[in-house]
Amino acid sequence: MAKPAPLSTPDGRYIVVRGRLWRTANPDLSEAARSEFVAALMDARRDVARTRKAGDAEGERAAHAAVDAAKRQLGERGPVWWHDGAPDLNRHLARTTPYADWFASIAPDAGGAVR
Repeated sequence: MAKPAPLSTPDGRYIVVRGRLWRTANPDLSEAARSEFVAALMDARRDVARTRKAGDAEGERAAHAAVDAAKRQLGERGPVWWHDGAPDLNRHLARTTPYADWFASIAPDAGGAVR
């Protein structure tokens, strides 16, 4: 059975995971660029696991740096990809942000901890 898609804020800037906002990839990326960056991210994540299992601390640091670089290319970290001056609320609890009313309306009994 497939996992349901994560809850997305009305403006598409974030997904909500266990009540916390996580920045989405830049929707203006071409499909080719997005695919390339996602592939690099998945490779880097596999390298993190492989080097951790091998006890290779330096390799693990390099793999974490590669994860960070791929996430920055995707727009999930680093400068925000929107241009209206809105702040970056990445990792904030949805219930403590301007999305609070929207979040409460879709998860009124979740106490800020859905999906």
